[in-house]
Amino acid sequence: MTEIICLANSLKLQERCIAGIIPKTGSWVRPICSQYPDDGRIPTSVRLINNQEPSLLDVIDIPLKETGNDFGFESENLTIASGKWEKIKSIPATDLLKYCPDTDFILHNSSKYVTVSYLQSLPIEQRQTLQLVYASKLLIKEQPGSMLTATIWKGSIITRNGQKSKDVNITDPVFNQRLQTGYRPKNPCLVTVSLSMPYRPKNWKKDGIPCWKLIAGVIELLDFDLILVEMKRLGWTIDQGRDYLQQHYQKCSRTLLTEDEIKEFLSYLKSK
Repeated sequence: MTEIICLANSLKLQERCIAGIIPKTGSWVRPICSQYPDDGRIPTSVRLINNQEPSLLDVIDIPLKETGNDFGFESENLTIASGKWEKIKSIPATDLLKYCPDTDFILHNSSKYVTVSYLQSLPIEQRQTLQLVYASKLLIKEQPGSMLTATIWKGSIITRNGQKSKDVNITDPVFNQRLQTGYRPKNPCLVTVSLSMPYRPKNWKKDGIPCWKLIAGVIELLDFDLILVEMKRLGWTIDQGRDYLQQHYQKCSRTLLTEDEIKEFLSYLKSK
């Protein structure tokens, strides 16, 4: 069994693509199903846990083999073995902050896609097709869909260091359903970016076969969570934060703060 933090349960050809990070190592894993040898998508009969879809932030145990089809360009794939999937627990979003590196680019470059040939030019361990991004802003765009999808939702990601990825298709079905009701995300948030299987549009005139960047999961951060983000930015230790809370609120933990106190403390940290 392999324990992962579920960071993507996204749409893939009428089924789903599941992906996550192994907590102990920080390594990404994309379970793939041998029932679909061309793309590895995971059917309902395999992925459900007690008849429920795995949710983002769930820690789940999945029976996986030690290897998997990389489809010629992916580094994270492991084949699903026989056995039952299990949910261990759910974790807070703040536990993921350590898995959000400040990289120069969102998945290799500033483009909306990465070519198969470029990925194949890299050593196998560098053929990264999944990344957790701390998005300072996630801007939402709606456009008319097709016969299969009434609306296509796209997101533009802006990172802390100014990197941008514009108009990326959102394949997180739970998040899409919320957008359909008029909801728009609070910023900042955590975004799982994934590369699609190779797909060349009919009007494609450039070199190479593109793998398109997708927003496969969106995890929003509460003001409560952002306190830790701002403390990290300032270089504060947990003890420094506790000292400040004790001095100003006579409380030893942010979990004891009222909603107004959380907003006030967060505003103070942002002003520094």
